[in-house]
Amino acid sequence: MSLIGQRVTVLGAGVAGLAVARALALRGARVTVLEQADAVREVGAGLQVSPNGAVVLRALGLGAALEVASVRARAVELCDGLSGEVVTRLEVARLRPEQGYHFVHRADLIGILLRGAEEAGVELRLLTRAASVSLAGARPVLMLETGHEEAGLLIGADGLHSVARAALNGAAAPFFTKQVAWRALIPGDGGEAVAEVHMGPGRHLVSYPLRGGALRNIVAVEERGAWVEEGWSLRDDPMDMRVAFERFSPRVQGWLEQVQDVWLWGLFRHEVARVWQKALPEGGVAILGDAAHPTLPFLAQGACMALEDAWVLAASLAGSDSLAAGLAAYEAARRARCVRIVAAANANARAYHLSGPLRGLAHLGLRLGGAVAPNLALSRFDWLYGADVTKS
Repeated sequence: MSLIGQRVTVLGAGVAGLAVARALALRGARVTVLEQADAVREVGAGLQVSPNGAVVLRALGLGAALEVASVRARAVELCDGLSGEVVTRLEVARLRPEQGYHFVHRADLIGILLRGAEEAGVELRLLTRAASVSLAGARPVLMLETGHEEAGLLIGADGLHSVARAALNGAAAPFFTKQVAWRALIPGDGGEAVAEVHMGPGRHLVSYPLRGGALRNIVAVEERGAWVEEGWSLRDDPMDMRVAFERFSPRVQGWLEQVQDVWLWGLFRHEVARVWQKALPEGGVAILGDAAHPTLPFLAQGACMALEDAWVLAASLAGSDSLAAGLAAYEAARRARCVRIVAAANANARAYHLSGPLRGLAHLGLRLGGAVAPNLALSRFDWLYGADVTKS
């Protein structure tokens, strides 16, 4: 179907919303993005864009901006958190040098996508919050604070607590994983462009450079029984994080001593949405990103999954005979892959937090594997990093 002149309303100006807005606008759609905040902003944090996400940004014409804003990763090091010893090193820069793994500040990626959306003609409406969505009529209807508003094609990129997802699937009941995560930024130390994963019993810490090495991103995860609020807006005392990792190596201790501001959030497991889309007599609705498949952060794929979704949704609509066929093709193309990624992230959480004899055996296996077949560990994820949805 031709997207030229097609009216599209996108809920949410995050990675998923801005990416799909540009992807659709480049194909001729008239896109409006609704954002509940008074400005498009992201709190300070880093994220990783692996090759499967980077190819989408390049296909959207944003590859040069990504290169300027990001740090190209050389390797991932899995370390014994207690001793600081490197257990194995994965040379990611050698695997797909033409694509690259990138460390980027979340605010910088949002800035790239926002400029890209605006350059493509996307309209942004701030201070516009949708309390709910109705799919009872011929078109989707948004219940805004200013009244009801109809949409032609409605795309829910409205995150963990998506009203679009609720309209398609009903209420969801996520459960607390008994894990919490802190995130913080400290001054950079001029180190190598490496993501370090420091693994310990019941906890792990990930760190990598941002903004040319001027900053260092820290995400630290601890298993605990006490429930913590879901979301990224809860501040915590840096001392709590230091105490949780007091048995870790001097390198980690040195980083944590520099933390002045830290945020804490509870990690909740959400099921992948059962229904991702619905065609109506005069319109339709689809969800993507965290609205469709929230994932735990243990595979660093949240942003990349959103980018993949955005491209596939736009391409499916443009390549189908009707809106209904395009929406169905999108869900068919994405659901199984996203289920697999979410499951792999869940498995990583368990592997990072081993204790006792299992921990020693796992580390020995990683060391032997790194010595005998250094590329084997990376090749296990060829299905993930090697995927290019822009060529499907």
